Amino acid sequence: VQLQASGGGLVQAGGSLRLSCAASGLTFSAYSMGWFRQAPGEERKFVAAISWSGGSWSYADSVKGRFTISRDTAKNTAYLQINSLKPEDTAVYYCAANRGLVSTKQSSYEYWGQGTEVTVSS
Repeated sequence: VQLQASGGGLVQAGGSLRLSCAASGLTFSAYSMGWFRQAPGEERKFVAAISWSGGSWSYADSVKGRFTISRDTAKNTAYLQINSLKPEDTAVYYCAANRGLVSTKQSSYEYWGQGTEVTVSS
């Protein structure tokens, strides 16, 4: 199983990015997908998750209204659209796959990608 996260970069505050997570080696349509992030000097934290069907999702309070998670089963890819970026969004963003229901807990996720770095300048 491989999860390949991409789309990170350096952006100015107020800008947007779309992160992608390409999955291979698993039945993508059977897995809920999640995004987590780890800021410098901090623990990795939950950002967003979407169910295997795409019909339900969950967001951390800090990103509600600015981040949107989605998935394209035909492309075996999950996305995280990030708008109105703030300096505090600076982090390495990780995608993960969970065979069960939408979850905010890292321990629920069986597979993890390598991370993509987002840096927001003020």
